[in-house]
Amino acid sequence: MSDHRDARILVVDDQEVNVHLLVRVLASMGLDRVRTTTDPFAAADLFVDFRPDLVLLDLHMPGLDGFGVMGQLRVLTGPDDFVPIVVITADATTEARSRALAGGANDFLTKPFERTEVLLRISNLLDTRALHLRLDERRNELEVELQRRQEAERRLLAEMAERTRRIRLVMDEDRLRIVYQPIVDLQRNVVIGVEALARVDAEPQRGPDEWFAEAASVGLGHELEVHAVRAALACMDDLRDDVYLSVNLSPRTLTAGGVEELLATVPGRRLVLELTEHAEVEDYEALQDCLSRLRARGVRVAVDDAGAGYSSLRHILRLRPDIIKLDRTLTGGIDHDPVRRALSSSLVSFAQELGGTLVAEGVESTGELGTLRRLGIPYAQGYHLGRPGPLPTALLDQEIDLRDQGPPDCA
Repeated sequence: MSDHRDARILVVDDQEVNVHLLVRVLASMGLDRVRTTTDPFAAADLFVDFRPDLVLLDLHMPGLDGFGVMGQLRVLTGPDDFVPIVVITADATTEARSRALAGGANDFLTKPFERTEVLLRISNLLDTRALHLRLDERRNELEVELQRRQEAERRLLAEMAERTRRIRLVMDEDRLRIVYQPIVDLQRNVVIGVEALARVDAEPQRGPDEWFAEAASVGLGHELEVHAVRAALACMDDLRDDVYLSVNLSPRTLTAGGVEELLATVPGRRLVLELTEHAEVEDYEALQDCLSRLRARGVRVAVDDAGAGYSSLRHILRLRPDIIKLDRTLTGGIDHDPVRRALSSSLVSFAQELGGTLVAEGVESTGELGTLRRLGIPYAQGYHLGRPGPLPTALLDQEIDLRDQGPPDCA
């Protein structure tokens, strides 16, 4: 038999001798959490107070019989609860048995009863009660978990809706503006191009990468990128004819359609398309097909942030870019780091063999600039050469000498 020593038993019988007998039987099972009454009218209050796991109930009692007691107890029992009732009676008639079972009894024993049979019946019903309690506990746990997940889903949907609202606001109210950072020829000391960089004037105040990541998370990444490129292309008429414009696009947006038509509005020879390497390319064949059509129009291709993302060399070898842009993690402190110098020097030869050229990003000091020039890296950009800002008209109209002057101010 299972161990039910913690089970609570309620005994209702108007005969004291029967109550004492049942208490002794229960004690032999180790069941000592027993409450008894010979008053059937007290049964309901005891049931509420004691919360038994099983009820042993006499059938024929004066004033209120067992059928009436069962009716009261079933009212007090929740629809999903299971508290077994065993009727123990001297009435062995078929009518009494049928009426008791129909009235809510779970088992029916006749007096005098066999001790072993009583023990077995009680043990089986307590097993069922214990199983019911475990199932009920598990059901409650699942309901709590379901509520938790539903609440999390509601919060997520609300958050997604708020993200979507923010991105739509940026585009609909034209809160995305473009700033430009010069790209400098380190040998001739002239600006040869500008990179268009997006800035968002909306709450919350944060970097553009976070805005574009949020747009992608709600399925608006393509729209926001195209919006930014369209805004960047508006400057083409203001740029000197020998200065190119560099715009950023993710491979996913480029292959999604619609971008080629937009880029067709400007001369291809004056356009550089920077592909960020922070996102893994899902379909190189589709990307290469798209790039082939753009290159046929004279558009050059740059790999942005080389060395900071997925499988740099494999990415570069598959795309064969015209320009490799060294990430700021490679150029920062290069004047003090022989490992960075060795890697950058090898990339100069690598780019030449590939038929491309290098642009070093993130140049922030005179020492870094001098080191890059000595390594033979031909082009660079960074705060030391010019901060992102409005189109640097004055800078584009004249040559600059980076050897004898401080860094040009493009803001």
